[in-house]
Amino acid sequence: MSTVVKREARIHEFPKPVEVAIAPSKSQLFFNRELSLLAFHARVLEEALDTSNPLLERLKFVSIFSSNLDEFFMIRVSGLKEELEQGITVVAADGTSPAEQLGQIREQVMKLVAEQARVLREEILPQLQAAGVQFVSYASLSRHEQENLKDYFMEKVFPILTPLAVDPSHPFPYISPLSVNIGLMVEAPNDMKLRGRGKALQSRFVRIKVPSSVPRLVPIGASGSRFVLLDEIIEANIDALFPGMHPGSCHRFRVTRDADIEIREEEAEDLLSMIQEELRRRRFGTPVRLEVSRDMPGEMIEYLTESLGLEPHDVYVFDGPLHVQDLMEMFDVKRPDLKDPVFTPSTPDWYESYPTIFDAIKERDRLLHHPYDSYDCVTGFIDQAVADPDVVAIKICLYRTGPESPIPPALIRAAEQGKQVTALIELKARFDEEHNIEWARKLDEAGVHVVYGVIGLKTHGKLTLVVRREGESLKRYVHIASGNYNPTTSTTYTDLGMFTVDDQIGRDATELFNYLTGFSDQKEYRKLMVAPVALREQLNALFDREIEHKRLGRPAHIIAKLNRLADLQIVEKLYEVSQAGVKVDLIVRGICMLRPGIPGLSENIRVRSVVGRFLEHSRVFWFANGGDDEVYIGSADWMSRNLKHRIEVVAPVTERDAKRYLRDVLLDTYLSDNTKARELTPDGTYRPIENGAEAFNSQTYFMGRPIGGN
Repeated sequence: MSTVVKREARIHEFPKPVEVAIAPSKSQLFFNRELSLLAFHARVLEEALDTSNPLLERLKFVSIFSSNLDEFFMIRVSGLKEELEQGITVVAADGTSPAEQLGQIREQVMKLVAEQARVLREEILPQLQAAGVQFVSYASLSRHEQENLKDYFMEKVFPILTPLAVDPSHPFPYISPLSVNIGLMVEAPNDMKLRGRGKALQSRFVRIKVPSSVPRLVPIGASGSRFVLLDEIIEANIDALFPGMHPGSCHRFRVTRDADIEIREEEAEDLLSMIQEELRRRRFGTPVRLEVSRDMPGEMIEYLTESLGLEPHDVYVFDGPLHVQDLMEMFDVKRPDLKDPVFTPSTPDWYESYPTIFDAIKERDRLLHHPYDSYDCVTGFIDQAVADPDVVAIKICLYRTGPESPIPPALIRAAEQGKQVTALIELKARFDEEHNIEWARKLDEAGVHVVYGVIGLKTHGKLTLVVRREGESLKRYVHIASGNYNPTTSTTYTDLGMFTVDDQIGRDATELFNYLTGFSDQKEYRKLMVAPVALREQLNALFDREIEHKRLGRPAHIIAKLNRLADLQIVEKLYEVSQAGVKVDLIVRGICMLRPGIPGLSENIRVRSVVGRFLEHSRVFWFANGGDDEVYIGSADWMSRNLKHRIEVVAPVTERDAKRYLRDVLLDTYLSDNTKARELTPDGTYRPIENGAEAFNSQTYFMGRPIGGN
């Protein structure tokens, strides 16, 4: 590593890993995709176990793990269950059937959920309480506090609640996805039965939805640091909902539903309307998981399971509060000592050293590494393009923008000024469809040319083209990135972006937007690598070139940082590269189906994963190329969907300092991490890197070293 790296003084103590078994038999070449994804979720949970993280940060990782697991069931498990129900017998790459995968998933999820509940119950919540941030039980409160909460219940909660009883005239109610619910049996008093209404007034099951319009954590007193669950307040005042009846014990449950909507674009006359309809249907997706509180009796579990059309293996018992994400309301307490130190991104010197950002980009390509470099450079680029009278056109791909993003309003201002503005909005960006639909309408009403991309493909590429009149000619300014145009997530995701006025990239960007907005069949680009046009073929050519360099005795080495590696053809090609003697270093955040370190197959391949304070989202591909190295950044992971079913953009980085930063600083730093990094072993487990060196955290290092001058 050519830079001087400041290492931490202490030796890091690793938490005991929460392992997920993903190892195939020796004869198999690939890890299971779903179990590999679960292994990533386990590494997120491991951050909650890490006592070197501040307490509220540990709580945050428990919440992230819970959200990840919800999505895993909504998308991955629901897909496997659908295959099973349709009688699909095609096996996965590791040779397992849908039924076998579901069985293995349950086994691993049970371990993960048990560890999640344990760390909350035995470590995080008690230690938070000792630190003065108290999550207390209703029963432990004083009589005065309980009376105050009863008043709160009657004024702010009781009017909202709707108990739904099940009887011959009231069928089992619809249970909304991921809502927290209270189930109980309610019985009529004996005197009512004796009045001749007996059979009709036997015990009834009643469901009460805990309202999401009221904070789940209710503060006690004025300190703002003591909380009780809304569920418990409702349960303590349950008699108010059933006057004259005998309500039984309350038990909580939660249902996860299939959320993988299917869009048949070829049949759509109005894509926006079709997606809105599919979003409405998502709420009523087939149940795939039932979570219940530990104290729920077996009879009630059996009743809920049958009523929801589930099987016993779809039930998960949780020893703690359901929907853990709501506990993140405690993160808002003003306790900086329980959180990571505040990090403020740096603004590169060049951004403020030139009259305009266009002058800075004209001098040379500019590389940004977020969140260490401020995202203000990106929003500033768009704002200056809007304000500059010489800018005649702005074109941008918006995948996930966020509801509060300043970028769409800037595009609206540009359109109102008479500039040619085109926004490609991906309506099919999962779980961001509603935000994108809303922005699409607002942009369209303001006169922006709004398009939804190419039929049958998601537009995942991150690209902005600004056309500026300079003298008698037009100059193209291009921004290419690995991350979405979302300033909010830019503070928590690591991503890369590059500004360039390279004429060939500018022409490529123009032709790519014409392909996206018009009706063309563009097949070749000068410098950009574009999926699904030719990215796979170009990657294969780069792999083959390294093989040839190795054969001829020249430097040959591949380093790639990406989010997921799940394309079997790419995996097989990497095996071929390894067998040719080429060293391959992979930094893969999540799914990795490649088995590293297998003699005769992949002994030259090393795979590591980094999970830390920031979500690793950047993609970088470096090739030694016989000593004349090349490096690329972009939006594409090495997955079949990215290479075949999405519009992806990957660009070469040729500016000298930017190349040096990516290879000698960024990639080497991740390969030096022995604190947050985990190495994937041939048997499928992820192990801490205990190399005897002083603790070195890549993200901590970057926070102290913004790229600044690039």
